[in-house]
Amino acid sequence: MPNKLIYSIFSFLSVAGLSSAASAIQLCGQPAQGEILQGRADNISRIVMDGKDIRLSPQGNFLIVFGRDETSPKQFAAATSSGEVIPLSVDVNKTAWDVQSLKGVPPRKVTPSDSDLRDIEREQKLVRAGQAENTATPYWQKGFIQPVEGRISGNFGGQRIMNGIKKNPHSGMDIAVPEGIPVKASSDGIVTLAANDLFYSGNVIIVDHGYGLHTVYAHLKEISVKQGDSVKKGDIIALSGKTGRVTGPHLHWGASYNGIKFNPKSLLSLGKSNDLCFNL
Repeated sequence: MPNKLIYSIFSFLSVAGLSSAASAIQLCGQPAQGEILQGRADNISRIVMDGKDIRLSPQGNFLIVFGRDETSPKQFAAATSSGEVIPLSVDVNKTAWDVQSLKGVPPRKVTPSDSDLRDIEREQKLVRAGQAENTATPYWQKGFIQPVEGRISGNFGGQRIMNGIKKNPHSGMDIAVPEGIPVKASSDGIVTLAANDLFYSGNVIIVDHGYGLHTVYAHLKEISVKQGDSVKKGDIIALSGKTGRVTGPHLHWGASYNGIKFNPKSLLSLGKSNDLCFNL
């Protein structure tokens, strides 16, 4: 069944003498909007996508992400240790995004005042700074767990309509849980932000998992870590809450890679989807 889901992932432009190098590249995961994939590159010295270098681990592992509105095909390139260039192209499948209509949201949370806009700008700066950290340690190779268990009340990429006003697409996954539930670090990493009372996020934590991969934990009741702390997968880092812009208690779990937001649920299969791997 998995082989029916993924077909013709890579197509190579005509480059002579590169078949042996091409066969040393592997990609695992769903090639679809909002997904993260793990790759393996043997005898490859450099991979470039969107004009940026994708960091390779000492073992040749790497990550690529497709944003919510990614267009197909997605093109990038790899270079061998001898300097030969391999042009690559990935067919990116479209994802059907859901739409949620939320009523009863406080008006100032839907149409912020000038004072609120200043608070929002401060929050955006803090979050950007937290996600700008980029440790060279590939903690993400330890794998990921869901930080809390509960009903999924909001999916990544969904369009929210608040009090009849369309808002930006949802940047994470909402997990409905009561206040005070322990929130776990989804993988090893370094805390790059632990802030309280932000306009949208309330009390929020950002963890850097290396190579530009970050996870976000928002609307917390209490925070148990501080900026600069090292955390291990499964460590209790906070208690769930209902701070910030919410209509009820839940955990907002978000993820981004080099600033590109994607569905954090796809982290749970990162490195595990062997049936969705292709050698090239």
